[in-house]
Amino acid sequence: MPEIITWLQALDKSIFMFINQSLANPVTDFLMPFITLDLHLKILYGFLIVMLLWKGDNRVRISVIFSLITILLSDQISAAWLKHVFERPRPCHVMDVHLLVNCGPGFSLPSSHAANLFGQAFLYRSVNPKSQKYLIPLAIVVALSRVFVGVHYPFDIVAGAAIGIVIGFLVGVIFNKFFPPDRRGKEEKYVRLSDYKKK
Repeated sequence: MPEIITWLQALDKSIFMFINQSLANPVTDFLMPFITLDLHLKILYGFLIVMLLWKGDNRVRISVIFSLITILLSDQISAAWLKHVFERPRPCHVMDVHLLVNCGPGFSLPSSHAANLFGQAFLYRSVNPKSQKYLIPLAIVVALSRVFVGVHYPFDIVAGAAIGIVIGFLVGVIFNKFFPPDRRGKEEKYVRLSDYKKK
């Protein structure tokens, strides 16, 4: 078992070095710090919440409460609990990395960014399946940005994503249990199609 753990840690570091240094270029050096910045993500989240409350129907507006519950769970479980359980140092604390942002004092495993973004993506996958084609790629890009900027290992973002997916999926199941999607439109189309075929 220790040999397997050692091998996985070496693999994790090798993938980190490939992404953080070998794939680094002027475009990613400019974009990734912008994408990964907490302030920008909070502004985006706030904007989307306002749009859901303004443009959404009652079911979508209620989903905002479940969104806040999801982010509370994913952030607290990843940042306030698991990081202190594993106490894995950030790569920028122990390695010579291509560092694009402030390293920060916290621990590395799991990535809270990945947990929070994937949590939202999989919650809204339950609320509105069409949203996943936007939210899941966004979550992937933000998660990868954590490696590009030098503050997380690949396994950190995989672990964070897994935590977010589980939380988002479970909260989404509960949401759909109490606030199921309206299927009347599909039923009406089916009836009209049936009536047409009878004629």
